Amino acid sequence: MRAELALLEARLNYRFARQELLHRALTHSSAAHEAHTGPVSPDRDNEQLEFLGDSILGFLTSEALVERYHESSEGDLSRRRAHLVSAAHLHGVASALDLGRYLELGRSEEMSGGRGKKTLLVDALEALIAAIYLDGGIEPARAFVAGHVLDAARSSDPAVDAEIQASITNFKSALQELAQSRKLPQPRYAIVRERGPEHSKTFTVEARVGKEWTGQGEGASKKMAAQRAAREVYQRLREEPAESPPIP
Repeated sequence: MRAELALLEARLNYRFARQELLHRALTHSSAAHEAHTGPVSPDRDNEQLEFLGDSILGFLTSEALVERYHESSEGDLSRRRAHLVSAAHLHGVASALDLGRYLELGRSEEMSGGRGKKTLLVDALEALIAAIYLDGGIEPARAFVAGHVLDAARSSDPAVDAEIQASITNFKSALQELAQSRKLPQPRYAIVRERGPEHSKTFTVEARVGKEWTGQGEGASKKMAAQRAAREVYQRLREEPAESPPIP
């Protein structure tokens, strides 16, 4: 075992009995292909573990949300889960663990900045969840997901809960319905700026309703930026009283 993996285990608060599972969870297919000539066995990289980890994460997230929000509707629970298992959220979790530092990459991925690529980090995180499950069972996996992925959902801090709710509300749909009820033009969206490296871009999107109502939002994805822009316009429109119909 590489000495630095002990540091990762300390961050995970979990020590592997089968070190090969940890190593496999961190091994990208590019490294597996470089290390072997000819066909590569699926158990040489983390792709199968990522497949399993995605399902485990979905189950444990659903379980935790039902326990905490037992009075919420299915739609609300689904939106919360969608946020918590989204690539944007999981990328933040993987970054907090400094997971990119421990990845086993092929030369091409290493040279192209693979340690910072969102997709590789999210896949490795899901593979890690599966590795913990296979090594120690469901309880260690549940503890890891609760401590690193669902910590915000399990918080009793109302401010944290409000932030989660804000991030999962579909403001684009809400803005469209509000504009329609006010007999205003339908919202339009445009990307006004992109910045940052290819693997970690930040997008700025403008939302516009007619000529008067505009707002901008930033996010790690175009979808999130559009939602935030829509939220800004929606909140401004809500603060503006609707025009009363003319008196005959």
